[in-house]
Amino acid sequence: MDFSNPWSLVSGLFVGFLGTVLFMYGKKQQNLKCLGTGVVLCVFPYFVTSILLTWGITAACLGGLYAWSRGD
Repeated sequence: MDFSNPWSLVSGLFVGFLGTVLFMYGKKQQNLKCLGTGVVLCVFPYFVTSILLTWGITAACLGGLYAWSRGD
């Protein structure tokens, strides 16, 4: 995470919040897909410094979760 860029911090915070919400939802519903996606969204912003890459990974995770859930 890039601490010198405030937009990177805000993006990481927002993505982490989305991950927390998905994790809690997945835990409550006993849905491993949401649980796993929530964990990934909580953890990866610590290791990615680019804002575009952060949002790209977030979109890929949420899109993958949507596509995987629609397949059931």
